[in-house]
Amino acid sequence: MSTENEGTAVPPAPSAPPVPVDAPAASTPQASEAGAPTTPIPPVPPHASGGAQGPELVHAGPAPAYASAEGGAQQGASGAPQHPGPGPEGAWPPPQSPGTPLYADGGAGGAGGAWGSGYQQPAPKPKNGRGGLVAAVLVAALVAGGLGGGLGYTLAKDNDNGSSTTLSASDSGGSVKRDAGTVAGVAQKALPSTVTIEAESTSGEGGTGTGFVFDTQGHIVTNNHVVADAVDGGKLSATFPNGKKYDAEVVGHAQGYDVAVIKLKNAPSDLKPLTLGNSDQVAVGDSTIAIGAPFGLSNTVTTGIISAKDRPVASSDGSGSNASYMSALQTDASINPGNSGGPLLDAQGNVIGINSAIQSTSGGGLGGTSQSGSIGLGFAIPINQAKYVAQQLIQTGKPVYAKIGASVSLEDSTGGAKITTEGAGGSDPVEAGGPAAKAGLKPGDVITKLDDHVIDSGPTLIGEIWTHKPSDKVKITYERSGKTRTVDLTLGARTGDS
Repeated sequence: MSTENEGTAVPPAPSAPPVPVDAPAASTPQASEAGAPTTPIPPVPPHASGGAQGPELVHAGPAPAYASAEGGAQQGASGAPQHPGPGPEGAWPPPQSPGTPLYADGGAGGAGGAWGSGYQQPAPKPKNGRGGLVAAVLVAALVAGGLGGGLGYTLAKDNDNGSSTTLSASDSGGSVKRDAGTVAGVAQKALPSTVTIEAESTSGEGGTGTGFVFDTQGHIVTNNHVVADAVDGGKLSATFPNGKKYDAEVVGHAQGYDVAVIKLKNAPSDLKPLTLGNSDQVAVGDSTIAIGAPFGLSNTVTTGIISAKDRPVASSDGSGSNASYMSALQTDASINPGNSGGPLLDAQGNVIGINSAIQSTSGGGLGGTSQSGSIGLGFAIPINQAKYVAQQLIQTGKPVYAKIGASVSLEDSTGGAKITTEGAGGSDPVEAGGPAAKAGLKPGDVITKLDDHVIDSGPTLIGEIWTHKPSDKVKITYERSGKTRTVDLTLGARTGDS
């Protein structure tokens, strides 16, 4: 937002006045420079200031419906123009006399006229040798100047063969080539395969999110919480950057993974799926590029780096439904509500994650809602996990989760994931015949590691398990009665969100 002062433009400075020759003081009394009034400097308005608020973890979208409406709060700052004070004694021009506007066009009668007023030739001095020499030098200078100008004109005229010698600036800076490895090059290639999703429930509630082309059949991958409002009979549409809009339907959604797949109706034949990368090979410090529709602003591109890996995140859209768990890629690329479901790309344009949640200040601050903007902590579902989930949803319409067959405490802790003494809904805390039971785990055991990943809580364990597939073999480290033990465990499977 510009903070430049507003006001009337200052006209260009006039040319310097003629240099007077030594002369006796004029007969008309001169106005006192010390007594000339000066223009006071207008006061500058103070700037407003705001305060900071505490952090809160929320989904990165969808953006509220109002965000896509036209208009919004305006903000800005302006300053007042300042006029210079009088120059130092003897400076040119002299201070203006009272009542005469600065840079006046006409003469100000009497002495002390402003710069630009009529100039009165002083009375000449009696001629003497010095004065005559000065006059002769001035005349010689004028003659020389005129002679030089005449010669220049004559030479130019004689050398003019009808062709112009005037040089002009080029009308164009040439073609702009954006290499594939630049941010502009990546965005140029990825944007046509990214869509803005609008979901609306039967009651008219909904919002805006993002998705990207998964295959040539018209499947679009996004977040579950982006399309949740449209699951039961609502409306769903996807709009490409070229303005083409398509109705869509939900193929399948996984609330726990926070992944969903929708399909375009009457999908175009020229769809170009984004290339999927390998999120296991991502390193902290790698460049990232996020594409989405933050607060309804479609086709927005932001950049950053991978600031952490394997970040345990349990997020919720605030609806009171079950939370989503992920072992996330953390990025400082600016991600806001409406970025949800959009691709997180590496420097080559490969999808390495799906933007899903942000750490945000509490209390809102944008539009007075509970959703606020990015503070540089965004979380994305690793694409290796999301790819597996999307394929399951396309094939069966239902998600498949890996499991250990034991209930763990979801309370915040730093000591590990404790197997509870009671299961959910009155079930056994350790499933009979399940993976945990076969590995010898019992209620009260505290799981501290899964393979080489440290487990500090139940949500961390769940998120780490869900990065694997059913039938994967993992190593579980746990504590019982003060002793640390390690067992091998083959993960089981659970179908659906119930």
